[in-house]
Amino acid sequence: MRSLSYPVPEEWGGAAASAFARRFLELSASAWKDFKYEGGILVNGRPCLANAVLRAGDVLTLILREEEAEYSPSPLPLNIQYEDEDFLLLDKPAGVPVHPSPGHDRDSLLNGLAHYYRQTGQRCRVRPLYRLDRDTSGLLLFGKNRIAAGARLEKSYLAVCQGVLTGSGAVDLPIGLEPGSKIKRTCRAGLSESRPALTRWQALASEEGHTLLRLWLETGRTHQIRVHMAALGHPLAGDDLYGGGRERIPRQALHCRTLKVRCKALGWDRDFRADPPEDMRTAFPGLFRAWEKTTDGEETRKGGRRDGVSTAL
Repeated sequence: MRSLSYPVPEEWGGAAASAFARRFLELSASAWKDFKYEGGILVNGRPCLANAVLRAGDVLTLILREEEAEYSPSPLPLNIQYEDEDFLLLDKPAGVPVHPSPGHDRDSLLNGLAHYYRQTGQRCRVRPLYRLDRDTSGLLLFGKNRIAAGARLEKSYLAVCQGVLTGSGAVDLPIGLEPGSKIKRTCRAGLSESRPALTRWQALASEEGHTLLRLWLETGRTHQIRVHMAALGHPLAGDDLYGGGRERIPRQALHCRTLKVRCKALGWDRDFRADPPEDMRTAFPGLFRAWEKTTDGEETRKGGRRDGVSTAL
């Protein structure tokens, strides 16, 4: 089993091990709970309880337990962008589901990673840190242990919507399940199960009735970008579930472009980027040429107001 050790700074002398782990190391409640087994927490090499009082100069050690992949393994091609003891990052292609589901019980990314972990002798759960829809492409991060699962993430997406947008803005509308549907979401008012949702967008280029957007999610609701852009009157190209046409591309033109990962307990503060996929570039070559020419692909963040639906600022 793997262990992680942390010297206790002067200012944390007198604190309980639990306070040091939660506040200084920034461990999530679920991650810290995972170490509360006999021998999971050590101080200066000796087992201790979670409420043990630390002294400056002590060394707190946490023992990571091995886990088993709980999904049926299937050999699938995986576009691995990065891997270490704690994280695995994929560039997900469109058309591949993340989780097993009826009709896709053996060909999801979780099945493929279960096979990969077995083949490489790794004993860890297949733990995606967020989800992407089956027809959304781009960066998808997996945590190999409880500490990695609590990493702080910031993502941005590239999308092509129908219609012309300029400037930047936000959609701040609650999202719930469409009455009578098991899949489709809606921003319809009055649904008891609706949950707050905020999406920020920035227009990058427009051409021939379409706009290339960069988007950031402040919440993580199912189909959030797709539902919010439809509510704005600009559904994503190819997204026929929410009113988009498939004349140019047969899936929602949505791609997870950038990912920032921060995890203090693992010493992580890194950024990743995945180039737009070929199908989006081929379907909208002018948009991507214009974007790359005028911005050189710069990843600048802009946002709109929290006031329902706002258009260009």
